[in-house]
Amino acid sequence: MKKYILTTLLFIGSSLSLFSQREITPSDSFVIFGKVKNATTIKIKDLTTFTSVKIPQQIIYNHKGEIKDTIQNLEGIPLESILLNTEYIYTKPKELNEFYFVFKATDGYRVVFSWNEIYNAKSDFYILSKINGQPIAESKNRIIFISTSDKKPGRRYIKALSSIEVKQLE
Repeated sequence: MKKYILTTLLFIGSSLSLFSQREITPSDSFVIFGKVKNATTIKIKDLTTFTSVKIPQQIIYNHKGEIKDTIQNLEGIPLESILLNTEYIYTKPKELNEFYFVFKATDGYRVVFSWNEIYNAKSDFYILSKINGQPIAESKNRIIFISTSDKKPGRRYIKALSSIEVKQLE
């Protein structure tokens, strides 16, 4: 009987952990650092100084093509606007082709983008300023990055963005 009870408790405990979602620590700022002349910290209040644009409703699909979430009433700041004053460290302009950006969330989740993907392709990258009609400061995860032109944006939908590290291939 004791084995049965113990086995049942273990099964219930492991089943509950499968259905619980991990909590993500919200972010109130993110830092741009690495191969830049000066690291820059951007706080939520700083985001209000940038011009936001309306973004259509986004259906967030996971890597399998399954719907994970639908977000609406969005506004966002184009990533290029945020990076506009960032000065990169390089000696020849062609070196920029070797640059890549590592976006990291507070929970350690990371996504990599190339220089050309950000600056030389038709990509719609945004830091959200409003989600579901609410200012981002009132959202659960606060600073959110989204790529609205992806077929399956779930992989590059970054909640609680904490940093953007600029690196160069070696």
